[in-house]
Amino acid sequence: MKLKITLLLLLATSSLFAQIKLEGVVRDSIGKPLELANVVAVNQETKALDSYGITNSDGRYKLSLKKNTAYKIQVSYIGMKTGEVLVETKDEAITKNITLQYDNTLDEVELVYEMPVTIKGDTIVYNADSFNRGTERKLEDVLENLPGVEINDDGEVEVEGKVVSKVMVEGKDFFDGDSKLATKNIPSNAVDKVEVLKNYADVGQLSGVTNNQDNIALNIKLKEGKKNFWFGNITGGGGASDKNELYLFQPKLFYYSPEYSINVITDLNNLGEIAFTRRDYFNFTGGFRNPSRQSGTNINLGSNNLGFLTVQNNRAKDITTKFGAANFSWSPNKALDLSGFAIFSNNRTELQESREVQYTNPDLGVPDESTESNTMQRSDLGMLKLSAKYKPNTNNQLDYDILGRVSKESQDQGFFSSVIGDVDQLEKTSPYSINQNLNYYYTLNETNIFALEVQHLLQDEDPFYNAILEDKSNYDDTASNLGLDGAQLDYNIAQDKRVKSNQIDAKLDYWNVLSSKSDINFTLGTIMSSQQFNSNIFQFLNDGSRFNPTPTINDGIDTNDITYNFSDVYLGVHYRLKSGIFTFTPGFSAHAYSAKNTQFNNRVTDNFFRLLPDFNVRMQLKKSEQIILNYGMRTQFTDVSKFASGLVLNNYNALFSGNPHLESALSHNINLSYYSFNMFNYTNVFANINYNKSVDNIRNTSIFEPGSVIRVSSPFNSGFSDESLSVNGRFERTFGKIKANLRSNLNYSKYNQFVQNERSINESFSQTYRVGLRTNFRKAPNIDVRYRYSIQDNNQGANNTKFFTKTPSVEIDALILKSFTFRADYSYNNFSDASGTINSYEFLNASLSYRKNKDAKFEYEIKATNLFDTKSQNNSSASNVSVSATEYYIQPLFLSFRLRYEL
Repeated sequence: MKLKITLLLLLATSSLFAQIKLEGVVRDSIGKPLELANVVAVNQETKALDSYGITNSDGRYKLSLKKNTAYKIQVSYIGMKTGEVLVETKDEAITKNITLQYDNTLDEVELVYEMPVTIKGDTIVYNADSFNRGTERKLEDVLENLPGVEINDDGEVEVEGKVVSKVMVEGKDFFDGDSKLATKNIPSNAVDKVEVLKNYADVGQLSGVTNNQDNIALNIKLKEGKKNFWFGNITGGGGASDKNELYLFQPKLFYYSPEYSINVITDLNNLGEIAFTRRDYFNFTGGFRNPSRQSGTNINLGSNNLGFLTVQNNRAKDITTKFGAANFSWSPNKALDLSGFAIFSNNRTELQESREVQYTNPDLGVPDESTESNTMQRSDLGMLKLSAKYKPNTNNQLDYDILGRVSKESQDQGFFSSVIGDVDQLEKTSPYSINQNLNYYYTLNETNIFALEVQHLLQDEDPFYNAILEDKSNYDDTASNLGLDGAQLDYNIAQDKRVKSNQIDAKLDYWNVLSSKSDINFTLGTIMSSQQFNSNIFQFLNDGSRFNPTPTINDGIDTNDITYNFSDVYLGVHYRLKSGIFTFTPGFSAHAYSAKNTQFNNRVTDNFFRLLPDFNVRMQLKKSEQIILNYGMRTQFTDVSKFASGLVLNNYNALFSGNPHLESALSHNINLSYYSFNMFNYTNVFANINYNKSVDNIRNTSIFEPGSVIRVSSPFNSGFSDESLSVNGRFERTFGKIKANLRSNLNYSKYNQFVQNERSINESFSQTYRVGLRTNFRKAPNIDVRYRYSIQDNNQGANNTKFFTKTPSVEIDALILKSFTFRADYSYNNFSDASGTINSYEFLNASLSYRKNKDAKFEYEIKATNLFDTKSQNNSSASNVSVSATEYYIQPLFLSFRLRYEL
């Protein structure tokens, strides 16, 4: 493997030295430099486009050409005659300045050779075939070839350091709210152009009065043969492992016409290839936006999802997936667009973990703990969205969306603790939510614009928890506190919870455009929220009956029946001014808050008024280079469960009782970011610094039982400030056929924790550094070499831990004899602490496929995963009371055979 990597690097390096540079300046007839002019070099012998470039703000261009070759250099610019010059290269660099003449008869320049990259205002257009190498199979593979475009660790698309918020195909939304479904499923051979839409505005009427600089969308243009015809592929396969028979079935079908589109994605497999994770489901926005996201108020409705063990890097001991999704759009007339999608996901996951837990401060008498768990998870997730957009003219637009979610999940776990003993745990829930969005945008005239946005959320959650503790002696103190019946074979405790949430979020905006460089925005808005929370703890007795205990702590209260109502009525004012390269947007919002909770016939009310300032400053250094400074003061409100006074069983070892007298927290957030994308030398730079300081934050005080890991926690408003600082940066540069990148993520946090009635300061500092080198040859094998180094440093009172992870990796793909595609990826992982290596493991996956030619209907593939048959891998994590190192077990070596048919 090392020899192959070295040979490929030598090949890449030698290709660079075999070229010479052609550079110069492109000007108009009066000597003014022309920015964003297209320059191509056509090989006169092969008639192929060997190199291309785009001029920078000084009109400079630079091309890499072969030695001793004749070229035609073609230069084009909108509204000007195309310039052509002949160049014959030798062994030395060449300087050639070019002058273009105006031609008013031309509206658009047409080139004989299509430019790989063109820029039209805020839109960058990539010609996919100019970057494809023949080994691509899905949109994700195409995007990774493009300069300035990245796929991050979460599978999201990033452009100039910003996550792409929307993916469209032929201008039609593709599963609005998620980019992974597009990148993982759209076939690469259907992609003609990739349009990067910067400063994207969902509503064109607001594009001139709102800051859209952080919004980026992708629009995929299809090849001519893919329009008005069904296209896609169907993949089927199978194999064998030590445990069971392996199978895979993946139909992916698409249809696009000017009037309507249909997309169908299906995936059934037990190979561990997860099409849609729980994280994807709960993070899936469906394209919904929070109207009050910039009001300065954050209200947390809480999350009562099950405390599922997390699948690491889509790896577990066993994974079975069933996934189906359909997306449609229909335009019955020019004024009306209808669209929607349905998603269903069924996952069965088996996990096995071993964990070493170190608690905050050994002087407090909390012992360290070793745990082992075997878990079976079942998850059925469903989602349905319908949307309508009515736009009779440019001055009126009405949008309506409704998104429904329903799920049924369970987690059955066999658990062993070195402190508590054996525990059998069962969790299950069947929640649902309905989210509706109504927006109306009206432009009275050029200077007066109105927008009404209303969102309604209805949510019902019903988590159930059951724990059977077999070693009674280790749980006697807790059982006594809970009032359990000790004359049983074991302690079989359970809890029902029900949380109902109903929230309306609405605002009315008015913009008055004062001039071409200034406008003022008035916002009148409200948030109204109501939550109901019920819970009770009970015990299953040996005869199967239920016993309702009376705790000896918490004033004997172990049930909850609470209503929490919240309202915020606010008025916001923002003024925007453009002056030179600067855009200033200062403003504030005035809020009248009311929060009240009612339980056990007692009502606690908190009414107050607060003024929240904010400002935004943007410095546009160049068309693709800017600095942004944001400041905002925010008020944070918690959810109903934090107010509930009765005992809640969060886990067998974690009891919780709320505080009805909690107040809001206040936070200050400052963000400074820098973006630069230079098409002249394909350098992409992104840097971001974010600082947050929270005052009166809600913290928990935890009391551990003597010599045990079982604790009772309660929230309160801390009088101490908590702080966090994050620094992220990325540098990417393309050198001919090689793309190099360097990334870093630094996160520091300092917050106050309270254990055994003693305050301590928790400091966490995580560092991640990545470096990568990727080739992009059309014929030679390509290699992607990366190195990732991370440090997790935790200082929790008297307990300090430090973990290191070193991960070199390499990916190879090659098109062999124009018919065989070989892919392989290898990674080595070393997980260690200050004492030395805790565990090291490596992964090797490889596949070989055969397709007669690029237009062939059938493709045959053999694929192997985890060729070294690695049994487990590690990670580290930290909470407010402990730090843990975890080893989790994964699927063994799988060998599968697949047949893919292209429509």
